[in-house]
Amino acid sequence: MVTAAVGIVVSRRRRGAPGPARKVLAEPRSGWHAVTVNRGQDAVLPGGRIPAPLTAFGQDVEVEARPAPGDRGTELRARFRGGGPDPQGRLRAALREAKQLIEVGEVLRVDPVPHGRRKATPTGALVDVATKRSNEEGVL
Repeated sequence: MVTAAVGIVVSRRRRGAPGPARKVLAEPRSGWHAVTVNRGQDAVLPGGRIPAPLTAFGQDVEVEARPAPGDRGTELRARFRGGGPDPQGRLRAALREAKQLIEVGEVLRVDPVPHGRRKATPTGALVDVATKRSNEEGVL
């Protein structure tokens, strides 16, 4: 009985505070989103020009490039200037697309599947939903 109670207490402490307090701690404090690009700073922002996927946000986004930690290329960072509800998922997707354009020269896509259509199945529907959300959410 005591062992079970200790296990519950340890489990709750590992998970952290439930509810809104935990959500606040998980959000980035500065609002910056970043990707590390395996290129020099001149290739990331040539002539001070912002990469094409980020230009869609216009003046609403602040963009900067700086040397990545450990001399591993350049860190491309972006955040929204004003307050209010911002499409953070779209910003993360735009940063990933900019990274791909700079490093590879094109944005790689999962769809359409080159081998044709598959039969509709419940598992296939889950994969389709996960694939559509992964670019903005950051996980597949």
